[in-house]
Amino acid sequence: MTYSKGTNATSATLTKLRTPDSYCPFSGMCTTCLDGCPGFCEIGKSAVRGKESLYPQPFGKVTSASQKDYPVDYSHFNIMGTAVGAKGIEADSDKAIFPAVNLETFLGANKDLKLTTPIIVAAMGSTNIASDNWDHLAAGCAISGAGIAIGENVCAMDPNVEIKNGRVVHSPNLSRRIKDFQNWSQGAGFIAVQANVEDTMLGVQEYALDKLGVEAVEIKWGQGAKDIGGEVKLNTLERALQLKSRGYIVLPNPEDPKVQENYKAGAFKEFERHSRVGMVSEESFVKRVEELRAAGAKYVFLKTGAYRPADLARAVKFASIAKLDLLTVDGAGGGTGMSPWRMMNEWGLPTVYIQSLLTKYCDKLAAKGEYVPPIAIAGGLTLEDHMFKGFAMSAPHVKAIAMARSPLTAAMVGKNIGEMLKSGKVPNEYKKYGENLEQVFINAAVLKEKLGDRYNDLPVGAIGVYSYFERLSQGLRQFMCGARKFSLDYITRDDLVAITPEAAQVSGIKYIMDADADEVESILG
Repeated sequence: MTYSKGTNATSATLTKLRTPDSYCPFSGMCTTCLDGCPGFCEIGKSAVRGKESLYPQPFGKVTSASQKDYPVDYSHFNIMGTAVGAKGIEADSDKAIFPAVNLETFLGANKDLKLTTPIIVAAMGSTNIASDNWDHLAAGCAISGAGIAIGENVCAMDPNVEIKNGRVVHSPNLSRRIKDFQNWSQGAGFIAVQANVEDTMLGVQEYALDKLGVEAVEIKWGQGAKDIGGEVKLNTLERALQLKSRGYIVLPNPEDPKVQENYKAGAFKEFERHSRVGMVSEESFVKRVEELRAAGAKYVFLKTGAYRPADLARAVKFASIAKLDLLTVDGAGGGTGMSPWRMMNEWGLPTVYIQSLLTKYCDKLAAKGEYVPPIAIAGGLTLEDHMFKGFAMSAPHVKAIAMARSPLTAAMVGKNIGEMLKSGKVPNEYKKYGENLEQVFINAAVLKEKLGDRYNDLPVGAIGVYSYFERLSQGLRQFMCGARKFSLDYITRDDLVAITPEAAQVSGIKYIMDADADEVESILG
């Protein structure tokens, strides 16, 4: 069998096969490739459009994630409930009810960064789809008490950014993004500013700390969707020249007269902007953390991608040495605004695998009495069962669940339904609930009461994010109540069982037929 799907055709890249019911599993090609076919598959489109075919399309309107069917994922584990007792609350049937489950979590080396919803939106950067929906997403996180990070390249992509002596001194876009969260903050959660190689050279984080009231910053090593720097597409020559002048890799080279001539002739319509890959060392990493703290950072985070196990070990160890306030580990298979499609499917450590290794590494440090930073796990987690499993698999180290595509989807859907309601075009699916905002959005009335006069200024997509997070929170509380765990701190690894031997081997979680073996023997005498 092959674990990879859509090798030579996928809706992600708008490609298709001539014989979709008859193809070679490994190559993905039609079993018969016909001379005369216009070639709408990956190979055929590449013959016509070349490197354009590397990326999911249309850029700026979609997010994407891997189609690969990994041998072990979270569905290979089940959550264990019990009929006995309660932890974190009195074992009383009138008190041990699921609304009483406490989902508060605390990040930070001093455990002083509070989230009332244990979710972090893991870095929305400079892609159009993130920018176009940011105000909805940020406000939704703020009113939910969740965390959110502003991703890489936002300042340098700001058309109105002011750069003096190679450093950012003013960025309306970054300032707006930060205010979109701060203006709706209810006292919990956080807004963090991430930086890659180019951002660091431009002094983006120092600017945010000094001028924009930011307390949290995040160093970025990578993400689960790719092992190269960030990419976006640029649809004008002027924009390509501008970003080339700001130090980015822009392809094809917009300064080349021949390239300019071909662009103006319509040979291609988009340039690509690429970021550089970082070069990590313990010395430079610790030095950078010290620089950020000296610049005023109260909290310093690290986000790392699905690199090889040795790099994961470096992330855990360096985060321990530097006493970081959060380490986010992003497994392969998760989402992105723009990454090479085949790379997204075929590189890196998938989420269950990377989290299994992460657990071993954190346990090893803890056994030696070394500091283990609060962990957030990411990589395709979208629902309440994923959240419980994410907390349990690396308990007690995981303190929050990181997501990106799914909260963005909630923001986009909320925004789109809001716009439809304003125009009087209520989708049939929602007409049964009513024809105005307060009828269709189940939490609109709740937020109206919570926010008072400010409610009318709330971006409608924020209601979508709040409602999505509320669903996740209640679902998680129900799982936790069934496991008799009334606070996140009480979740343990033995709250999971592996339902296949391979899942048990990969994760170290007990195979379902071996679970509770000692206790069973004791009960049966």
